[in-house]
Amino acid sequence: MTAFVDPERAQFEAFKALDRDHPIEMLNLVKFRAKAKYPADHELAGAGLTGAQAYRNYGAETAPIIARLGASILWRGAYQTTLIGPQNEDWDEVFVARYPTAHAFLEMVTDPAYQAAVIHRQAAVETSRLIRCTPTKSGEAFG
Repeated sequence: MTAFVDPERAQFEAFKALDRDHPIEMLNLVKFRAKAKYPADHELAGAGLTGAQAYRNYGAETAPIIARLGASILWRGAYQTTLIGPQNEDWDEVFVARYPTAHAFLEMVTDPAYQAAVIHRQAAVETSRLIRCTPTKSGEAFG
């Protein structure tokens, strides 16, 4: 499994180029490291945390920022299996976060408190997928 932890510059620029003035929903697929990998000079480097524990630190420190921006976790589920797709990918966290606008998401990732907290995510995550979606009409049919 290839490691994807932070966005590449081109991906981030493509995200920013999209319309920012409507709600967005971000599908998050996250696989944790067995042991968190903090930088050697970080206070938690020798704490022996698991990736899941480090990710909980990330969640705890970012929760007030998310709330302030009017964002929320819209849906969370427990991964079971992949029916269509790579069989070598499984996920420890699967959730959809809703932001009132893409502006709110960009405000979050540029917030100094968020930037300080993201070290926990980087220590925790082996690989991830973060997929931006725009809400559309729900219904009873696939199409």
